[in-house]
Amino acid sequence: MNFDYNETQAMIAASIREFAELHIRPNIMDWDESQHFPVELFKQLGEMGYMGVLVPEEYGGSGLGYHEYITVIEEISKVDPSIGLSVAAHNSLCTNHILAFGNEEQKKKWLPKLATAEYIGAWGLTEHNTGSDAGGMNTTAVKDGDHWVVNGAKNFITHAKSGDVAVVIVRTGEKGDSKGMTAFVFEKGMQGFTSGKKENKLGMRASETAELVFDNCRIPDANRLGEVGEGFIQAMKVLDGGRISIGALSLGIAKGAYEAALKYSKERHQFGQPISSFQGIAFKLADMATEIEASELLLHKAAFLKDNHKPVTLAGAMGKMYSSEVCVRVANEAVQIHGGYGYTKDYPVEKFYRDAKLCTIGEGTTEIQKLVISRNILKN
Repeated sequence: MNFDYNETQAMIAASIREFAELHIRPNIMDWDESQHFPVELFKQLGEMGYMGVLVPEEYGGSGLGYHEYITVIEEISKVDPSIGLSVAAHNSLCTNHILAFGNEEQKKKWLPKLATAEYIGAWGLTEHNTGSDAGGMNTTAVKDGDHWVVNGAKNFITHAKSGDVAVVIVRTGEKGDSKGMTAFVFEKGMQGFTSGKKENKLGMRASETAELVFDNCRIPDANRLGEVGEGFIQAMKVLDGGRISIGALSLGIAKGAYEAALKYSKERHQFGQPISSFQGIAFKLADMATEIEASELLLHKAAFLKDNHKPVTLAGAMGKMYSSEVCVRVANEAVQIHGGYGYTKDYPVEKFYRDAKLCTIGEGTTEIQKLVISRNILKN
């Protein structure tokens, strides 16, 4: 196996690093403190091809694979995880759902605009009282001629306010029936389709999170993705790729926090020598580096399976679970290595520490990943 970046990955990494240093790093804390979602930044990323990484060139995308996609999310997240989160949600959830399950007309209508970030994408499954119990959703769609009438709300939706299109899974059958849900593409401006409360979050504050609200919203049947009743099944397949996304986000956070801690440990002197020379610090760094390496290997195995159209549920869940736990541990140790300074906003590890926690929650908690893994290893 070749563990080196290929030429494309190396070019992407260099391009993203340069872009992040110029356009993201100077604004990190301003965006974080004001919870500002920098739409224009994503337009720039779209022009560079990073908002349609997995979209084939025939639909205006970059036509790349999951190894390259991990590189994109990782490199952005090393600088600002909240920007990495939004790029991941746009690519792997909204855009990828349409790519995977849209018909040719739907793909031609929405993918070119999503791939260039002319449109920002959102994706809605979670509701206030359901969380991971998607089968209990209360947002419903009732057929009325060649339209559907939708009522209800979704919460914790990335880009709920700024998004131009949203793929949303709603209930078209009985509650609790996994074949009673259907996916639709909603467009900004549809009557009865609005956004609600914007969440005031602990971390990832430059990535917009809010409610989607449906009040007798009429949506044409032409906006339905796949067959009636396939929504939940589609969502589970989309989340296989979403786990790789959150794993890549976690990897970027871990690398960013580790690199900051490593740098600080060499610069900070105590008792006449850098603190990196003390075994207590050096062993922390050794553990961090080893766990990051293991995370990267797990994620790229999942990427290999995904690119080769092999079953990826198990590998994706393992990669997501391990990487998200690692990023929390690494961010915690990075703050510890910085000591009191790590608790201040003058150093980047404070933000990595806050941002990291979402990774054990987003796209399914650690416990859900363990459930997915255990079911897969025990079913045979």
